Amino acid sequence: MLTAERLLGDRRLLVLTGAGMSTDSGIPDYRGPGAPVRMPMTYQEFIKTPQAQQRYWARAHIGWSRMRRAEPNAGHRLLAEMEHDGRLEGLITQNVDGLHGRAGHRRVIDLHGRIDRVICLDCRTLTNRRDLHDRLLELNPGYEQIDAVMAPDGDVLLDDTDTFVVAPCSACGGRLKPDVVFFGENVPKGRVEECYELVDQAEALVVLGSSLQVMSGLRFVRAARTRGIPIVIVNRGQTRGDDLATLKLDAGCAETLAEWCRQEGRHPEAAAFS
Repeated sequence: MLTAERLLGDRRLLVLTGAGMSTDSGIPDYRGPGAPVRMPMTYQEFIKTPQAQQRYWARAHIGWSRMRRAEPNAGHRLLAEMEHDGRLEGLITQNVDGLHGRAGHRRVIDLHGRIDRVICLDCRTLTNRRDLHDRLLELNPGYEQIDAVMAPDGDVLLDDTDTFVVAPCSACGGRLKPDVVFFGENVPKGRVEECYELVDQAEALVVLGSSLQVMSGLRFVRAARTRGIPIVIVNRGQTRGDDLATLKLDAGCAETLAEWCRQEGRHPEAAAFS
């Protein structure tokens, strides 16, 4: 019977993570069991009207109040430990929560950007999300306490946003947007090229917690298949890359990583509970 441990051996791994990696940190995923119905705002919608920006920032303000308190889970810490031990060639994440970095991971490509940064669409100034959050707290006292269902992108499901006051760029008064790739936007070319370089250098690809429904991540699985390196996909439910995988495991990320570490003679409990 082919197992992941036998397939991967001592190969240097490239890891691609998706939303399922962060569910144990309290951040919901897109398509897993119990995930909320999701109609994310596209980039074209966001820039079209001030009302759309108001709707986005009202939801995102509440969501960030909760998301910023999320902590790396055992899976994040195990991957950081594997990187420290030289087991990983690199890590690409489709998540925008920054939890890999907070777990101690040094080389992370944030494919879709970072929700803890804000960019001005007019002057391109990049600022810290905490600064904007403080400004929004002053403009909208008590708003972050509204009860709403958390969504995967760090916002919430909320319809009534007409009273929310949006903060402009403090440098030029322009339109602010989180420094993440919205649906309808392209991942920056240089970032994509860096990911392909990692695929070329890796001896195996491991996908953790991604349904691979969007091409931004699936293309790297296809590139790995073209190279002929082993591909292991760990995800609860089907993925768009199942037919490309050498091995598919319908399982959770943290427990699967812990088992791999045990098979390699590591002590995952230290990372899981530190």
